[in-house]
Amino acid sequence: QVQLVESGGGLVQAGGSLRLSCAASGSIFRINAMGWYRQAPGKQRELVARITSAGSTNYADSVNGRFTISRDNVKNTVYLQMNSLEPEDTAVYYCNMDFRATVLSSNVEVWGQGTLVTVSS
Repeated sequence: QVQLVESGGGLVQAGGSLRLSCAASGSIFRINAMGWYRQAPGKQRELVARITSAGSTNYADSVNGRFTISRDNVKNTVYLQMNSLEPEDTAVYYCNMDFRATVLSSNVEVWGQGTLVTVSS
């Protein structure tokens, strides 16, 4: 069974930085893409950033230029460097991975448990 373990959330003042990490463990043949989503209170979950196996990235307009997603394919880990944080970035951040468990498996999606990021003004 594949699990995603997130870390790095916490409380930070506006203008500060945080780095989130998400490590995947278990039976993994190939990771297609990894990403970060977030959900603020009373709002729907939204895509923050995503990175493919080839290294292509895409970002939400609201974080473009402030956040950077990267991945370590050896460690099966994805990172989210968040700079110039704003109170509007306050949310639970979820890691997401699209992968295959074996060469014959279909693509499967798995989610982390979430890590809370709170940005104070």
